[in-house]
Amino acid sequence: MSGKATPIKLTVEERKTLLSWLRSGTTEQRMSFRAEIILAAAEGKETKQIAAELKTCSSTVSKWRIRFANKGIEGLKDSARSGKPASYTRKTDKRILAVLDQPPPDGYAKWNGPLIAKNLGDVSADYVWRVLRRQGVVRHQRSWRISTDPQFAQKAADIVGLYLSPPGNALVLCVDEKPHVQALERAQGWLRLPNGKAITGGSHEFRRHGTTTLFGALDVATGLAKTGHFGRLRHDFLAFMNEVTALYPDKEIHVILDSLDTHKPKNDRWLAVNKNVHFHCTPTHASWLSQIEIWFNVLTMSALRGASFTSSGQIREAIGRFVEAHNGNAAPFEWTKQEGRSEGVEKHYAELPK
Repeated sequence: MSGKATPIKLTVEERKTLLSWLRSGTTEQRMSFRAEIILAAAEGKETKQIAAELKTCSSTVSKWRIRFANKGIEGLKDSARSGKPASYTRKTDKRILAVLDQPPPDGYAKWNGPLIAKNLGDVSADYVWRVLRRQGVVRHQRSWRISTDPQFAQKAADIVGLYLSPPGNALVLCVDEKPHVQALERAQGWLRLPNGKAITGGSHEFRRHGTTTLFGALDVATGLAKTGHFGRLRHDFLAFMNEVTALYPDKEIHVILDSLDTHKPKNDRWLAVNKNVHFHCTPTHASWLSQIEIWFNVLTMSALRGASFTSSGQIREAIGRFVEAHNGNAAPFEWTKQEGRSEGVEKHYAELPK
C-alpha cells in the first residue's frame, strides 16, 4: 500500500517565488514545471491527480514534493553534478596564443604544438593544435611520390626488415644529404590574412648569403642524429661516412641510402676497407622509405623554414643548435604505412614477400 503524500505548506515568500517562476518569460521550462507541481500540492491535491493534470509520472511529482518539503526552494534546483571539471578554459587558450609572441626555444626557428605544450607544462600538445586550428594558424602540408622501380618490393622488404628486425648487435643508420641549403635574409613577422587566418610571414624580398650542403645520419634505434657540412656533394659523401663509422669501430653497420649517384663510388675500395659496413639503397623515387627524410623535414619545419640568416655560417650554427636540442630529447620514429595512400603503393606492398 502506498504511503500518504508528503504535505506541502508554503510561506508567503515561497509562494511569491514560485508564482514569479510561472509568470516570468525567462524562467527555464524545467523550473516552471517544478513550480506547478509544488503550487498544486500546496492546494491539497494528491500526487496522482497532479501527475494526470501535468501529464507526467507520479514518481516525478513525488520526487519534487519530497525535495521541497526537505529543503524548500533550494530543493527544486538541480543537484551539483559529479564528473571531471573542464581541464582547459579561455584563459588556457590565451596562454597558448601568448606563447607565440615569445622567442622559440634555442635550436628552433618557430613554435609548434609539442614545444608550446612543454613550455606551458599543464597543457597537452593535442589541445594546443586544436586551439591553433581554431585560431586559423596554418600548418604545412606534406606530399608523396609514387615509385616506379620494378624492384620496389625486394628493396622495400630489405629496408623494412632492417627496421623491424635488425641483425643482432648491429647498428642501422639512415644517411642522406640535403644539398644547397640557402642562407636567406628576409624581414619576418606574424601576418593576419583577410580571411582572419594568422601565419608566420616573411617579406617577399630576400638576400642570399651562400649555401651549405648538409649530410645527416639517423640512428633508427635511438633517434639520435649526426650531421656534417661539406662543400662538394660528390666528393664528401665518403668523408662524412668516415666520420660516422669512426664512432662505431666495433659495430656491424647497415646504412640505408637513396639511389643517387653520389652514393655510388667509382670503385669498391671504401667498402672493401670498411668490411663492417653494408649499404642498402631505397627504390627509385622512394627515398621516403629512409627515416632520415622524416628527420630532415622536422629540421626544416622547426629550424629553417621562415628563419632569416645573414651567412652560411649562421645557418650551420642554427642547424647545430637544433641537432643539440633534438638529441637531448631524441626518440625513435614510429614509422608506419598509412592505408589508402594510393593504388600504386598498395600494389607495391601487396607484392612484398610474406
